Amino acid sequence: MDASTAVSIKDYLQTSFPDLDREYRDGEIVERSMPDYLHGKAQALLVVFFAMLRGRLPLFPASETRLQMGANKVLIPDVAVFYAVEPATQPVTPPLIAIEILSPDDRLSAVREKLEEYRAWGVPHVWLVDPHSRRLYACKGALTEVASLTIPDLGIELKPSDVFDWQ
Repeated sequence: MDASTAVSIKDYLQTSFPDLDREYRDGEIVERSMPDYLHGKAQALLVVFFAMLRGRLPLFPASETRLQMGANKVLIPDVAVFYAVEPATQPVTPPLIAIEILSPDDRLSAVREKLEEYRAWGVPHVWLVDPHSRRLYACKGALTEVASLTIPDLGIELKPSDVFDWQ
């Protein structure tokens, strides 16, 4: 599909792509960065981490799920975690957590913009994981490196070893 040709959101939502899924912004199809092994490993461990908490919390983790953030925007976080109620097949409400994982060819300015878009949409916890430097970041107005990612009200603490190491 030619990125310069306007596409309706209806057409976008009915399109599957032969390789990596794409996002949608104001009538344009937007390619995403190609993940590498470290990205995929971190993504898998994040989904497993939240799936393991389902015994005590109503969490619904998903990887690479299209989030319809309005009439003209669909973004795809690497991991989204919904809380309390399982979302619809095509989520239109913010998850509890949106996580982006850096890939080698990501531009930090574009990633920061995307993190801010999640926050503006109402995602309470927006996190960035860098598997190459083994660092964790929370986005709370500013992107801040943290020793662990937490949600104190739910007793959730995600440490680097939970994200970067096979147990």
